[in-house]
Amino acid sequence: MAPGALARLLRLAPTPRLARPFAAKARASRRPQEPELPSEDDNDFAGGEVAAPTEGIGRPLAEVLKELRKRVPDSLVKTRVEDNGFAIKYIPWHIVNKILNIHAPEWSGEVRSIVYSSDGKSVSVVYRVTLHGIDAEICREATGTASVDDTSYGDPVQKAEAMAFRRACARLGLGLHLYHEDMSLDD
Repeated sequence: MAPGALARLLRLAPTPRLARPFAAKARASRRPQEPELPSEDDNDFAGGEVAAPTEGIGRPLAEVLKELRKRVPDSLVKTRVEDNGFAIKYIPWHIVNKILNIHAPEWSGEVRSIVYSSDGKSVSVVYRVTLHGIDAEICREATGTASVDDTSYGDPVQKAEAMAFRRACARLGLGLHLYHEDMSLDD
């Protein structure tokens, strides 16, 4: 297919019925607006019709990555204190999932492997996140490990998967600022 042919086809393709109100709104305003993330208290499954996100559909990958690299609002960041007293900031996996759904609705993810340590005391999960743009796609993988003895807040495999998912998304730029916010780049 000739360069640009896919983009022309996408422009000529009929717009799905759910997306029409969004498309009309987008055409009315020339200035792009930031989508508002639902709060943690919002119940998207309360029986009402939920509009499908359309912002990232049919966008170049560079635009999707640019949106994901933006700083996540502090109101969505949680802090967990480790046993040694060290505080760790993180974005809950379900918030990361919502951000991906808004900015990169064509993303996909998969667990690549689940491996228990030889002594059976920990489990590691490898997770892959793939972003799809109209011009390219990109994959990033990461690992997460959890102690089998730690059963607070879900089972160890779920914890390791959530950690691996967040880390894979950070490799795409989402929430990456949390990993280096205390570092000075001026040195």
